[in-house]
Amino acid sequence: AHDADPLAIHDLIINRNGQEVTLGGEPINLTYTEFSVLHFLARCPGSVRTRSQIVDAVRGQDYVVTERAVDVHIGALRKKLGDAGHYLETVRGVGYRFRE
Repeated sequence: AHDADPLAIHDLIINRNGQEVTLGGEPINLTYTEFSVLHFLARCPGSVRTRSQIVDAVRGQDYVVTERAVDVHIGALRKKLGDAGHYLETVRGVGYRFRE
């Protein structure tokens, strides 16, 4: 899929262009980094991503994202996504994946 196309996974829509995420039609307010983490994982559902791969993918120019911070962002995403938080699966000792 083209990077600019919205990703639709079940009732979760991730729109790269407007940095918007909606769940069942309701907008979800994410930080830039939370959005980047979610988009990176959701682009390849089922693929396990290590924390360092996530860090490399979302690292902003202006601040450092640490591996520990990845856990914090995943936790915040799960909270904001509510029931859909189960899409973000922890792979013990490796990292995370977006469950299909």
